[in-house]
Amino acid sequence: MTHARIIGIGAYAPKRILTNAELGRMVETSDEWIVQRTGIRERHVADESEATSDLALKAAQQALDRAQVEPGEIDLIVVGTTTGDMAFPTTANIVQHQLGCKSAGSMDVYAACSGSIYSLSIGSQYVQTGKYKTVLCVGAECLSRITDYTDRGTCILLADAAGAVVLRASDGDAGILDTDLYSDGRYGDLLIQPAGGSRNPATHETVDKRMHYARMKGNEVFKVAVRMFGDAAERILSRNGLTAQDLALFIPHQANLRIIEAAVKRLKLPMDRVFVNVDRYGNTGAASVYVALEEAWTSKRLNPGDLVLMAAFGGGFTWGAALLRW
Repeated sequence: MTHARIIGIGAYAPKRILTNAELGRMVETSDEWIVQRTGIRERHVADESEATSDLALKAAQQALDRAQVEPGEIDLIVVGTTTGDMAFPTTANIVQHQLGCKSAGSMDVYAACSGSIYSLSIGSQYVQTGKYKTVLCVGAECLSRITDYTDRGTCILLADAAGAVVLRASDGDAGILDTDLYSDGRYGDLLIQPAGGSRNPATHETVDKRMHYARMKGNEVFKVAVRMFGDAAERILSRNGLTAQDLALFIPHQANLRIIEAAVKRLKLPMDRVFVNVDRYGNTGAASVYVALEEAWTSKRLNPGDLVLMAAFGGGFTWGAALLRW
């Protein structure tokens, strides 16, 4: 079977770093409190001149350069994001234009923090079927734009970044072996941005009630997220005749350290086989897994032949997993 293989990878985080100490001057919290509950020490935040497409563009350009692929060779662009520049045109459309991919199709995937896995799954299947030769998959967020910095429960978590991969058909065993996508709308109210869509369009009332910011029921999200992580990982491994012990590396969505540790405990994996960068980036939504994958590669945590599992969950709820041979 033909697999889609990652031939180039890129990542970008805004230059501005927001530390726990700075947050402690904005809301009732402290470095000790944040680290104990989330593992996060700092996060990157876009400045006023940066939008989600700007972050996506920089990550995509780096991925194309490393893949030695020209923009005109891209057949399809799939961008996972919750914080697109605007309702339309799509962020993928903007990236397509800015990159100069004149003949490429483009689409946004709206799956919250699972946008990385969703975009990778969609893009890989276009390559696997032979429909397209070269696909660019991106995860990008400016979550700071929907962060209420008076809400301690969310402002300590959310941040901005982008990651991207270029996919082509594999000429060997390397590539994306399998992906799984799931959703369950029963949990929609646990993590939600209530206003800004057709249900609650922008009005003075929705702005006054701070309904355009992300809201989260943290304890409930924790319980559901750990289960989602475990279920997705176990299902995809079992279907491929594997166990967690076969993994060289597990790259989870960097939501917070407590969720990661609980999921890893369920999988019975040692932490030295888990990639974690949440301490320096916070929760970057759909960018999270791609940014972690890029850092794992640049830090030489990935070697040819390594079996890698990636998993993510997000508001909706959505969740999923991807299994690949590096």
